[in-house]
Amino acid sequence: MLLRTILAATAAVTVLLVPATAAHAEPASTAATTSSTAEATTPKAAAGANPVIVVGGLIGVSIAYEPIAARLRADGYRVSIYQLPGLGFGDIRESARALSSYVDQVRAATGAAKVDLVTHSQGGLVSRWYVKFLGGADKVDRYVSLGSPQQGTYVANLLNFLGLGNCAGIVACQQMSIGSGFLTDLNGGDDTPGAVRWTTVRTWQDELVRPVGNAALGDGATNVLVQAWCPLRIVGHLGLILDGTTYSVVRQVLAGAAIRPNCFAL
Repeated sequence: MLLRTILAATAAVTVLLVPATAAHAEPASTAATTSSTAEATTPKAAAGANPVIVVGGLIGVSIAYEPIAARLRADGYRVSIYQLPGLGFGDIRESARALSSYVDQVRAATGAAKVDLVTHSQGGLVSRWYVKFLGGADKVDRYVSLGSPQQGTYVANLLNFLGLGNCAGIVACQQMSIGSGFLTDLNGGDDTPGAVRWTTVRTWQDELVRPVGNAALGDGATNVLVQAWCPLRIVGHLGLILDGTTYSVVRQVLAGAAIRPNCFAL
């Protein structure tokens, strides 16, 4: 029985890892002409800029987020990485409670009143629960999600179809299924509460957030589709934390600059 449970969980993780509206920052006819000048004119972190917390996703070990953290540090930001408890397999609400404590630790250590959150995948949901229900609206200035299943993903629902049961018993997977009670609560009413500046980034090639539009938010959020600016840019779900174009958006959001993705960034 134990072996069967382990195999089921392993299969579930494999499906989740292997490739398988609001204010929009999406241009019209000039999408393919974005030049590297946008990156050059984007300022680095101002003195006293908010500390940045990179919030990882399911099975997102801290080291996986070092590349984007390193970019942020090079741009002058104070950066830390938040790895989800239990690698994110448990209740997303419990991960949000742990994030709440972590944010307070960062604020105490840096003396900052607020932090900025750069989130990936499930980390975007953890962060939104924290902001909406756990007092984070007063402690977060900017929120950026990269490929977060804000409205759920059919990939999670697919596990049941494949005969693996309800996400093979993985609670977080169940909560990311389209129509889950967790998402109903999270998206009920205002899904972008407080004075937080909300931005989402999504990509057509996202293997894990399907449909891709489910990575966007409403209620005044700025939603960036990478390929609306850079049609030839190929970025997968995991690639969002490594991709230069995606990072150019993150950099611009944190600096309070106009969003003009650099299609040629490495």
